[in-house]
Amino acid sequence: MAPPRDIAVLVGSLRRESFNRKAALGLARLAPERLSLAIVGIGALPLYDQDLDDDPPAAWTDFRERVRRADGLLFVTPEYNRSVPGVLKNAIDVGSRPYGKSAFANKPGAVISVSPGRYGGFGANHHLRQSCVFLDIPLMQQPEAYLGGVSDATFGPDGAVEDAAARKLLKRFIDAYADWIETILREPRQPH
Repeated sequence: MAPPRDIAVLVGSLRRESFNRKAALGLARLAPERLSLAIVGIGALPLYDQDLDDDPPAAWTDFRERVRRADGLLFVTPEYNRSVPGVLKNAIDVGSRPYGKSAFANKPGAVISVSPGRYGGFGANHHLRQSCVFLDIPLMQQPEAYLGGVSDATFGPDGAVEDAAARKLLKRFIDAYADWIETILREPRQPH
């Protein structure tokens, strides 16, 4: 049996008890055995500054190398002001530079947004999708995933998804993503 696909999970919230972090942990628990999801920390990345490209901070180099090693990318994000949080945007900027050397290129990706609000972070989800097009991330289009109305009752303390509707949505999403990765990686794309 082949080893599981290594999936780098970028969580757009830094809060220790973040619903997005809990959703990422829940996805890892629900994922088929052919996937191995690991949250890649983005909170300690120095702000992107092009002047540092010639001698990048070690945190940038480590992050870029970790993303390059991954077979795929999973973005789990809240919505801040109808967009993604600054920490996630910074991680995208760090990983995509220097120009022409993006760590994200050709990595099969997916986006899920999580929010206590009714719309489930719809604006952030779609804003992030726009960035992924430019990053040359072949992004899973369906099923779209907006997990709205989350609360402390949605997730258990150990990362289990307690809410049946949320569990069903997350399971459907992660199973479709596992299939998406195989579809994309079976037909390798040439870099531009």
